[in-house]
Amino acid sequence: MKKVTYPERWLRGASLGEQVVSKLRIQIMSGEVKKGTILSENQLSAEFGMSRSPIREALRTLSNEGLIDLQRMGAVVIGLTTRDLHELYDVRLLLEHFVLERLSEVNHDSLIKKLEQSIDQMNMAAKYDDYIEFAYQDLRFHELVIIEANHKRILRLWESIREIILAALLITTEKRFRDDKKAVMPLIEQHHEMIKALKSQNIKRIQDEVKRHFKDTRNTITASLVNEA
Repeated sequence: MKKVTYPERWLRGASLGEQVVSKLRIQIMSGEVKKGTILSENQLSAEFGMSRSPIREALRTLSNEGLIDLQRMGAVVIGLTTRDLHELYDVRLLLEHFVLERLSEVNHDSLIKKLEQSIDQMNMAAKYDDYIEFAYQDLRFHELVIIEANHKRILRLWESIREIILAALLITTEKRFRDDKKAVMPLIEQHHEMIKALKSQNIKRIQDEVKRHFKDTRNTITASLVNEA
């Protein structure tokens, strides 16, 4: 697997702790940092050229995400298993099922316009081989739907998994672009179909399209990211 790094432009305005956790998350999820590796605060402090405080903050976040296990000897890398990824996508499926059903009750023309613009950006990113922008717009499409629901607790739940989902999309999208560029076109079409389903205000159609999309995405991400011993 090609080394995938967290885009520096996504880190503008981020705290030191957020910068460290974003970079470590990618390294762990891509397999660059192997399962069983022990990470110490001193080692990471020297590597990133900063004090131990933001390092400690980053390790706490990675622990909360289940990517490392904090022990007395240091942080032991766990990585992602098939079950971890399936559980993440179970949460995403539940979130978007609920949100899209809620949104289906009334017209959301402004949302649909934003979703179509996001797909346009995905097409542009595919044209210019920009997997980073493609991954971001993929995430943005789904995030726009969640934001539109105007549900504080659903939004908080989304925010608790947002960064790990973004990292997964970044790694997987790079692989799609590298291995089979044509594979991104059906993905774009799936997003078009979700817009059509939302416009129809037919709950069954919405449910079917969301399930179809997440089944494909779950399988692709699992094949790309599972980092089991």
